[in-house]
Amino acid sequence: MPNQSKKNTISVVGAGLAGSECALQLAHKGFKVDLYEMRGVKATPAHKTDQCAELVCSNSFGSLSEVSAPGQLKWEAEQLNSFILKAAKDFAVPAGQALGIDREKFANRVTELVSSHPNITLKRELVTSLEQVPRPTVVATGPLTDEALAADLQKHFGNDFLYFFDAIAPIIDADSINTEIAWKADRYDKGTPDYWNCPLDKEQYNNFIAEIKAARKIEPKDFETTEFFEGCMPIEAMIDRGDQTLRFGPMKPVGLTNPKTGRYPWAVVQLRQDNKEGTAYNIVGFQTRMAYGEQTRIFRMIPGLENAEFLKLGSIHRNMFINTPKLLNKDLSSKNDPWLFFAGQITGVEGYFESTCTGLLVARFLEQKLNDQVFSPPPRDTAMGSLLEAITDSFKENNFQPTNINFGLIPPWPEDLRDKKEKKNRQIARAKEALRNWIL
Repeated sequence: MPNQSKKNTISVVGAGLAGSECALQLAHKGFKVDLYEMRGVKATPAHKTDQCAELVCSNSFGSLSEVSAPGQLKWEAEQLNSFILKAAKDFAVPAGQALGIDREKFANRVTELVSSHPNITLKRELVTSLEQVPRPTVVATGPLTDEALAADLQKHFGNDFLYFFDAIAPIIDADSINTEIAWKADRYDKGTPDYWNCPLDKEQYNNFIAEIKAARKIEPKDFETTEFFEGCMPIEAMIDRGDQTLRFGPMKPVGLTNPKTGRYPWAVVQLRQDNKEGTAYNIVGFQTRMAYGEQTRIFRMIPGLENAEFLKLGSIHRNMFINTPKLLNKDLSSKNDPWLFFAGQITGVEGYFESTCTGLLVARFLEQKLNDQVFSPPPRDTAMGSLLEAITDSFKENNFQPTNINFGLIPPWPEDLRDKKEKKNRQIARAKEALRNWIL
């Protein structure tokens, strides 16, 4: 395909987090963008509105801690003028050290930013074929890509797609939480006491696990394989690994002293604020594929949630991602079409903000390419560079799995330091310096 000019319109398919960030970045740089979004014409199994950047599974963008990998990723995105991050911070809700977000207000803001930008045309259209959109194109359709477009992508790439299932945690009306039993605290009393904590003793925990195991589940169709991502695994899948698994996962009681007993409970269920007003809370880590009736019955077994009113019950849907190391170039363009780019969860990143950052990066990569500049990815020492490397490393093409940002992706500190905190501090300082030099 011939080189494109800055006068050409760029097509972005999908107005989720990655697509909206990508479109806003490109528009801010002076490019014309056609942003396609099928919601409004055709719904997905998980979304409830037609708003841009609707948050589905959770309302958290993860840690804001300056000495965490997710916190460093946000710092880097802020330096790169992330529109999504700014909107998220504008509508933050109390969530301890995490960036919790009022879903409705956040989505309204992003939709307003996209709709009002003079360089963006928001097209409520269903894209079913790659030939339907002129190049350059960014596909940011996420894990719920329409079946027809998914089939066309499979035709484009061959049979190297991977699939897994993602599950959504229930949301509870705050007024229905029994505050005589549940108490507010953050683990180890760090941050602010923003989480409601529901304690279970040993007998209550064992009964709870037994009921989940016996509950009716919503199973995938026969032709679909079930591969759950570790960071968003349904509680039923965790229990399949052993009855005590939840006590070492989302129901871990360590660092949560029950003020009524002065001791850690046997297990604990945490609730995180889901909107600005504090009227809704989601059950942390409780993605589930239980039938709706079973969810209502079993989750009311949790002490403090005996009379819980559910604003939204858990559900399950198919997620799709590309074998990025094998099928995409380092700039996240297709090896079969250098003007076809991909961003968001479809590239194999996991997490709201990781998806956002791929949209931000693709916008920069497209700008470089359209201006005939040499490809310049973020330095490997940065969180963004590490995330990009994690999903494009050819070593992983035969066993590729989705990933969040974590310290395991960031290059280790070369010196042998026994102090783990100091080692992380140095990795963060090195990442910040590398990003500053890259921006210059």
